This record gives sequence, structure tokens and C-alpha cells, in this order.
Amino acid sequence: MSQGEAAGCGAAKPQDQGWAWMVLLAAVVLQGLTLGFPCCIGVFFTDLQHEFQASNSQTSWFPSIMVAVLHGGGPLCSILVKRFGCRFVVMLGGLLSGLGMVSSSFCKSISQLYLTAGLITGLGSCFSFQAGVTVLGYYFVRWQTLANAVASTGVSLGFTLWPLLSQYLLDEMGWRNTFLIFGGILLNCCVCGAIMRPIQLASGSLPQAAKPDEEPGSRAEEAQLSNGASPYHPTLQQHTTRTKCFQMLQKYLAFDIFCQNKGYQIYTIGVTWMMMGFALPHVYLVPYAIHNGVEERKAALLISVIGFINIFIRPLTGLLSGHRAFTGRRIYLFSLAVLLCGLSNFICVISAEFSVLILYCVILSIAMSGVGALTFQVLMDVVNMDRFSSALGLFTILESITLLIGPPLTGLLVDITSDFHYVFYNSSFFLISAALFMGLSFCTLEKKNRSREASKAFLDNPSRYQHSETSTEPKAESQSPPAVEYITSI
Repeated sequence: MSQGEAAGCGAAKPQDQGWAWMVLLAAVVLQGLTLGFPCCIGVFFTDLQHEFQASNSQTSWFPSIMVAVLHGGGPLCSILVKRFGCRFVVMLGGLLSGLGMVSSSFCKSISQLYLTAGLITGLGSCFSFQAGVTVLGYYFVRWQTLANAVASTGVSLGFTLWPLLSQYLLDEMGWRNTFLIFGGILLNCCVCGAIMRPIQLASGSLPQAAKPDEEPGSRAEEAQLSNGASPYHPTLQQHTTRTKCFQMLQKYLAFDIFCQNKGYQIYTIGVTWMMMGFALPHVYLVPYAIHNGVEERKAALLISVIGFINIFIRPLTGLLSGHRAFTGRRIYLFSLAVLLCGLSNFICVISAEFSVLILYCVILSIAMSGVGALTFQVLMDVVNMDRFSSALGLFTILESITLLIGPPLTGLLVDITSDFHYVFYNSSFFLISAALFMGLSFCTLEKKNRSREASKAFLDNPSRYQHSETSTEPKAESQSPPAVEYITSI
């Protein structure tokens, strides 16, 4: 048993008390430092354009790469957590994040920023965030839902504070010195990681848990050896390598679930399409406001307004969606929140006055709270929990692709037309179409499965339906499984 496996991957002793609350506080800070950080990049958008004489499309690649790597690095983070443990990965992420931003302060071209602030800082943020969320599952059992909800408030705090701090430092000392200071701030992820002490495992728990994962490969090797094949034979080595690669893909990228589970397929496609437009307001709202004469300090305040409202609305949304009345129907709440996000963008098209933009931020924040609170909860509804981690791996990688290409493509359109309104037109198109696709598709899927269940019940007991159809229909409806079972049992 390796040290990393003992630190982060085995069955941990439930705690829910004492040091666990310090770990929770560290997780709140981590989410504010990592997930909240990309929201402030729009504050530097205009300065970076002038510094490097770059177009909107070229400049937008920098935050796009950062956000895409932050979301898409999940499978790599999972591998590192299994090998080295959560504590090490969180601290490694903090080191990479700080190094990336310090290096960014010395960049001589916009393309260098893609590597330093985009790739290195994005990857470091991914490691710190995802390993920090993982460790909560080992420290909390009874209060795990509460712990995750409290930790997510760090994102809203980051949304509120990062833009204000960014604008202040930018005015006082310029973007290069600001990035240098940001590197020091992000190094605090290492402090948060140091707090996340490994939990001792129960003896003998890991080998039992690891045994099923080892069986397919070991059985293949045993079969070859029993036939007289040498373990060093090239054919056997190639077969073993292919088997291990297939097992890795199966574990971290659930292509089989995507092909077999219609609910997961619809949801993954819908969210991937949605992400083409979801990040656009975060990248372009501040440049749009400045372009239309809003003072820079007020423009930075717009992002803080979104974050501040999120602090209060996101927990309420989580509590509402957790009510038993929405069991199996959270996808419709999620689609409604995405639809509201898309419709709210038309407010910016009507006017760019600061008061109107404040109204836009309030409505957008309410809708975003629903999207943020429900994204992974809906995924848990449509996928069995024993395959959730692999389903999440494929889900995050696909959405990271559209997060990467969405802002630059829209920036290219703005460069061609010289009209910032296309940012909000594009965002509305992707969000509204994704919401309608997911809502209508799940509604159709649920009706088909209900019809299939009814047909199956009729074939199992036709005489019951022929003689007492009217009297038994309410009873059958009251005992029918929730919608989530219809979705996952394809």
C-alpha cells in the first residue's frame, strides 16, 4: 500500500468534528482562490489588449485556456490523488498556480500568457480545487451535504472580492505587479493543503478495495501464463498495455455510460453546448461596460454584484432543489435556470447604462445560482453513484472544450463587426437552445419510459388491467418509481 493511497483513497474513519471543521474552512478558502479567480480576468482585458496590441479574440484565449484547464484537468487530478493523496495534490496545485501568475508578470507577448496564466495557473487551480473537494468526503460523513454547501460559498466570496481587489491593485501599480501579487496570494493554497492532514485507514481495507480493479488484468496475464507464454513476451506485453489503457479509460472516461444511458447522454450534450455561451458574460461584461463609457471601478463592481448575490441565493437554491417534491425533476429546474440566464442577456442589448447593467447582474446572478447549485446534483440523478467519478471525468472534459473555444470565437465576431452586442446575442442563443433541448428531451424520454413501464406491466398481468383498470390506476401511479429511475434504467 503506497503512501499516497493511504492518504487519499481508502475508507476513512468518519469524523464530522474537531479538525474536520478546520479542513472545511480551508476548503472554503480554496474554492474562493481557485474557482473565484478567473472571474477577475475581465478587469485586465482592456489593459492587456493595449499592452500587447491584441484583438478581442486573441486576448480572450487567455481566460478561456485557464477556465478550460480548470474544468478539464479532473481525470489527471484523480490519478494524482490516488497516487499521492489529497494533501500533496492541493499543495502542488497551489505551487503551480503561484508560479504561473508570477511568470505571467514577466510575459512579453499574449501567447506567453496562454502558457503561464492560462495553462500553468489553470492546471494548478484544478488540482487544488478538485483535491480540496475530494478530501471533504473523507472528513465528513454525517454532515457531508452541509460541508459541500458551505464550501461552495467560497466561490461566491471569490466572485465578490477578486474583482474589487483586482481593480484597486491595477489602478495603484499596473497589471504586471498585480499579477506578481496574485502569485503570492494563490500560494496560500499550499497553506490550505497543509491543513488537510491525511486520515489513517482501517487496516486491510485498501487491498480489498483494490482487488476488483486488478482482476481483469491479472486474469488476462494468468490465462497467457497458463498457456506457456512468457511474461516478457512482446505479444503479452502489448496485450497487457492495451488492457490497462482500456481500464484507465473505462475508469476515468465513461464512454460506455454515454452510449447506454440516454439521460446522461442528453445532459452531457446539453451542458457542453450550454458552455459555449455560459462564460461569455464573465469575460466580456467589464470590457463591454468600459467600451460604453462606464467608469472602470464601476465596471469591476458589476462582477462583484454577481458574486455577492450568489452568496445568499446559491444555498437557498440548494435547499429548494433538495425538497422531495423535486426528486427526479431537478433537470427541469436546471433547464429553467439556464433559460433565465439566456433571456437575461437581452437586458444588456437594450441599454449599457450602469443602472441597467446592475439589474442585469442581479437577474443573471439568481439564474447562475441555480445553474451552479444543480449542475453536479443533476448528474448524480442521471448516473448511478458507483460510476459517478468516471461519468464526471468525461463530463468535465467535454464541457472544457466548449469553454475553451466559446470566448475566442465570439471575440473574433466582435473584432469583425466591432459590435459588443454579439457577445450577448451569442450567449443567449447557446443558453436558450441548450435549455430547450434538455427540458424537452428529458420530458420526451420520461414519457417513453412511462409508456414502456405501462406496457411491461400490462404484459406481466393483462387480466388485472382488463377488469380493474380504472380502480388500480391511481395506486399504480402512487407506487411508481421517481423520474430519476426512469432516466437511469435505459
